[in-house]
Amino acid sequence: MPVYVYQAVEPEKGCAKCAGEFEVTQSIRDERLSVCPDCGRPVQRLIQAPALGRSKFDLDYRAKRAGFTKLKKVDKGAYEKLY
Repeated sequence: MPVYVYQAVEPEKGCAKCAGEFEVTQSIRDERLSVCPDCGRPVQRLIQAPALGRSKFDLDYRAKRAGFTKLKKVDKGAYEKLY
């Protein structure tokens, strides 16, 4: 299920939860929140970049498992083997 980010319309008047950004896991079919669940002040949904793809850890793990070698440059002409 998607995670949506909300914030109070007037953050300076919001409670500790909605004065900053807070996340809510909702179905796409659920209606948007219009008020903070804690204090009842009006909130708005913020536009966020989607989390797509795999993490760097997953990619490194798969490359290592496939037998690739990863090197890190430590000095001019010198490299350290990471895996």
